[in-house]
Amino acid sequence: MIHNKVKSYFEDNYLKNPILIKAPGRINLIGEHTDYNQGLVLPASIEKGIYFAVSGNEENNIQIESFLTQPEKIVFQLNGEHKVFESFWGNYFKAIIEILIAKNYPLKGMNCVFGGDIPIGSGLSSSAALCCGFIYAITQVSDKEISREDIALIAQEAEHKIGLNCGLMDQYAVLFGKKGNAFFLDCNDLSHKYIPINLDGYSWVLINSNIKHNLAVDSEYNKRRVSCENIVKQVQAYRPQVKSLRDISKDDLVKVKNKVNEIDIQRAKYIIEENERVLQMMQELTAGDAIAVGNVLKNGHWAMSTEYEITTSELDHLVKIGEELDGVLGSRMMGGGFGGCTINLIETKSLDENIKALLRSYKNKTGIDAEYYHLAIDDGVKVFE
Repeated sequence: MIHNKVKSYFEDNYLKNPILIKAPGRINLIGEHTDYNQGLVLPASIEKGIYFAVSGNEENNIQIESFLTQPEKIVFQLNGEHKVFESFWGNYFKAIIEILIAKNYPLKGMNCVFGGDIPIGSGLSSSAALCCGFIYAITQVSDKEISREDIALIAQEAEHKIGLNCGLMDQYAVLFGKKGNAFFLDCNDLSHKYIPINLDGYSWVLINSNIKHNLAVDSEYNKRRVSCENIVKQVQAYRPQVKSLRDISKDDLVKVKNKVNEIDIQRAKYIIEENERVLQMMQELTAGDAIAVGNVLKNGHWAMSTEYEITTSELDHLVKIGEELDGVLGSRMMGGGFGGCTINLIETKSLDENIKALLRSYKNKTGIDAEYYHLAIDDGVKVFE
């Protein structure tokens, strides 16, 4: 088990018994790209995660080490200085330490070893797990609590410093997740509630397309954000109280259609309808209607494909394959786009044969070997016993 490897590596190299912290990855049932539009989302934290083994040190520095992907050790002095590093993950930790120093947070010397089993670039929000888990680890060593709400804001600010202008969905899902439940979040006022996710006789499965994405490098994410902001500016000209797409209706889109690009209208329409799909998904999950849940998944995928244009041909193939199989109720790409996983609702009694058929057909169509993960919904960031 990965947490045992992280703990053992720490004990062997730092000769101390560490605090072990787990930060989960997250899935999103529905509500893609709505978070930065102050919209509605329905994520959940999952069993896969990143584990941090930490303890205090007397070195007046923060030593961070990964021994799995891109093994490297980085040392940050408590005054914020550091030597040049190679690993992409170092940029996240650098940003977090700089933010905490700017906020006069009382940092203490710390040794940290981390590793996890979230596939990087798969749409399971490894970066939010990395940031939220690391900030939480710092609080455990420094003995000064930061509220989970504030941890989310610091983690978001770190992502912004690196170049991804993200909303707060990922951070909130990673911090506030609850075993067995999806996490409904209204990104306008950050109110939230839990919705049981399990449907009797059906299983949730992730299929990793093995098309990797890097949202910070790929400016397509930020282009879509600009489209949404363009619409808001035009509507504000006659309704100044409007703050985001959350406040805008399809009637507003008709009124401004001659003042903006057609693509901006198309993208804004997607966001308005995606918020409606979140409410519908909550209703169907509460009613236990698996067929209706599957239909919401499918509708969400093809809207992302044709309207928001954030899927890939490979991901579209995966969803089409599922639509032709008995027992696969629905699938959709999950995450920011341009790669990653599909989330699939599959009849449990035909689960194994349907997974095999999905992987085989995908390989035949694309030449790529996909991977699958049975989905277990777990708690948010916590000290791991």
